[in-house]
Amino acid sequence: MSKAIEKELSFFGLFKFAIPSIIMMVFMSSYTIVDGFFVSKYVGHNALSALNIVYPLMGLMYAIGIMFATGGSALVGKLLGERRVNEAKSCFSLITLSALILIVLFVLVIMVFIKPILAFLGTDIDTYDYAYKYIRIILLFAPAAVLQALFQSFFVVASKPKLGLSFTILSGLANMFLDYLFMGPLSMGVVGASLATVIGYSITALAGIFFFLFNKNGLSFYKPKFNFKWILDSMINGSSEMVTNLSSAVITFLFNILMMKLVGNKGVAAITAILYAQFVMNSFFMGYSIGVAPVFSYHFGAKNSRYLRHIRNKSFIFVISVSIIIFLLANFSSNILGVAFSDNDKEIEELIIRGMHLFSISFLFSGLNIYNSALFTSLSDGKTSAIISFMRTLVFIVLGMFIMVILLKVDGLFLAVPFAELLTLLVTLLFFNRQYLKIEEKML
Repeated sequence: MSKAIEKELSFFGLFKFAIPSIIMMVFMSSYTIVDGFFVSKYVGHNALSALNIVYPLMGLMYAIGIMFATGGSALVGKLLGERRVNEAKSCFSLITLSALILIVLFVLVIMVFIKPILAFLGTDIDTYDYAYKYIRIILLFAPAAVLQALFQSFFVVASKPKLGLSFTILSGLANMFLDYLFMGPLSMGVVGASLATVIGYSITALAGIFFFLFNKNGLSFYKPKFNFKWILDSMINGSSEMVTNLSSAVITFLFNILMMKLVGNKGVAAITAILYAQFVMNSFFMGYSIGVAPVFSYHFGAKNSRYLRHIRNKSFIFVISVSIIIFLLANFSSNILGVAFSDNDKEIEELIIRGMHLFSISFLFSGLNIYNSALFTSLSDGKTSAIISFMRTLVFIVLGMFIMVILLKVDGLFLAVPFAELLTLLVTLLFFNRQYLKIEEKML
């Protein structure tokens, strides 16, 4: 089993192996941005603002799935590398079950307190109804979203990245078509946007369930053996990715509150479009990191330090090169983004264009930060990965908001993320020199 991750692939082979995960992440990121585009076009900027206001709740939901997906796939990949196949299957099954139980508990709590939570997040008379209708349906299908996140990672561990890619493309295309159908011809508003999104989730979730139930020659569901250490290790090892999503929820909330104070709902609509663009462009690095992580985990378990060093260095060069390309692409596409999400409002359009020019500086640094954090996760050093993610996605951004907004007002808010990414890169390099060398020594 797992023949692909056992091989010592060339860098081109490694990249080819990661391509399905890259495309999967890009398609996943498209769910939200496509919702936003059609909502802006057919419903208006207040509805677009509402979608961003409820994003923190979606961020919490995604955090659960991604935590178990990344932490669990690293653990299962390591077990496979150690030739403990039945234990790997049992661990995978236990992780899936644990994630589902946790997300159901989360949804129950949120639904009970939904009205005060929406008020706390910043909804007003213009956005509350949109926010409530959208998030209620999203939450009801949260288990499907969690399963989608899990199966994206575990299709790679099962050496079936192309199969996972096929399901994700199908889900993404369905989401795009249904967004148009529900919000255009059927005039269903934000309810249509949420239904299109959850149907997209459900396609990959159901396909994954059937695959892992009936896959005879590889990773599959197996009678789960309760092992609290497996659950805890998965949560700890995936904590960096969980922290990233939790922090994203907090930061989105702060962006919304500050933009509402500085500009109003139009400012929230503008920052929504820019955060969508950030999600899509960073999804390339997230996809690459997810794609290569099982290879790192497997060879870490097999103590193949020479090969790990080789693909690590090649990946550094690749990520830096792509970062420059994405920075340029972000600048060149700022006008298109402004037109697409402005709802024919010149003030929103100008805010988006100027904000994107400033915000795009972050893409020069974010790729390395995402990759290095995922690298530590794949080598079962979740603690270091979590520290990097926590500093990058919360501490330094809050610090950047505090400093930059005082100095530059609205422009400072757009520069808070580039400020955070640069500081994180400096911290990441320090951790890399100290922690990674220790990991290599253990493999010798």
